[in-house]
Amino acid sequence: MNDNPAGLTVVGIGADGWAGLTGTATAALTAADVILGSDRQLALLPPEVVGERVAWPSPLLPALPGLLEAHRGRRVAVLASGDPMFHGIGATLRRHAEQVRVVPHPSSVSFAAARLGWPLADVDVLSLVTARVEELHPLVHPGRRILVLSRDASTPAEVAALLTSRGYGDSTVTVLSRLGGEDEASVRGPAATVDLTGLDPLNVVAVECGRGGARMPLTPGLPDDAYDSDGQLTKREVRAVTLAVLGPQPGELLWDIGAGSGSIAIEWMRSHRACRAVAVESSPERAARVEANAVALGVPKLEVVAGRAPGALAGLPAPDVVFIGGGLTRDGVVEAAWAALPGGGRLVANAVTLESEAVLAAWYAKLGGELTRVAVSRASPVGGFTGWRSMMPVTIWSVVKP
Repeated sequence: MNDNPAGLTVVGIGADGWAGLTGTATAALTAADVILGSDRQLALLPPEVVGERVAWPSPLLPALPGLLEAHRGRRVAVLASGDPMFHGIGATLRRHAEQVRVVPHPSSVSFAAARLGWPLADVDVLSLVTARVEELHPLVHPGRRILVLSRDASTPAEVAALLTSRGYGDSTVTVLSRLGGEDEASVRGPAATVDLTGLDPLNVVAVECGRGGARMPLTPGLPDDAYDSDGQLTKREVRAVTLAVLGPQPGELLWDIGAGSGSIAIEWMRSHRACRAVAVESSPERAARVEANAVALGVPKLEVVAGRAPGALAGLPAPDVVFIGGGLTRDGVVEAAWAALPGGGRLVANAVTLESEAVLAAWYAKLGGELTRVAVSRASPVGGFTGWRSMMPVTIWSVVKP
């Protein structure tokens, strides 16, 4: 075991305080010259812990490098809530310090699963400590169980309101407060009616989704009416095929150029929580609509750039994949997208006009790849009967950069 004599030790601590710590944890805190933590956490330490106690400044992240530098060469311990490496400060400190030792403690999620008898392997976990409540949308499905790490006492009501707005007011919400402490408490009831006033800010929200409500699958091809649109929308069937060609993988970054209503970028991000996207849209009104659609469909972290490609692409983080849904005939758009891709990166472009098809044909002749044409017909009333109404065919070009 690394004793880390002049390094940084992160110690997880729960609501049960000093009494709930292991011998390893208490030894690290007793030996520390400096102990960093929140006022609440520092108050849990007994008098025999004599190290200098320093409360976290606010905001924390900008001050963190200077704070660590000020205590360089001393034995520093940091108090973290529960498991420091589970949505905790441990992961942040690993990016700022060369030598970090972590002494974990059961997380609030582990305590909640134990109290509820829920197998953690079958539960979705979401931290709303810094995220927006709308990130809950992709996790809400009939019968699913979700554990939500709360930012404060207001988070449970936000969760219940979102569930109710989605038609899941019959979901069972359980708020577990101060887990592991002597004053542990819980409140339970239907999302639509449960009383969530007067809660402790240190809480976890457990959700058992009901069976009703709007169903929003994670597979590509959400209903067209899921989007607010002025008509600039990749239709459901073509969108599903396009996402299959794009092939999102966890952690990849997509550029969606000519985003329209944002459907491609949004469904790219909905495919996995680690998928990221930048939507580039020249119309300010449509860019605002993309932002609203992203929030409504559970991916509020979608970055929206209001500007015209290729100029608007300058300075963006390098993509793994580029989709061009608009602007194909504009000089320099394909060139800029291709140049931005790394080796192995993927470029996909859709065309619906003869002019944009001609651009794709020229690039296909130059770079190769695959060309696919998708033609979709939907049943539609014809007088008192039903017939097929054809949508505009879409040509899809895809290519992998060597």
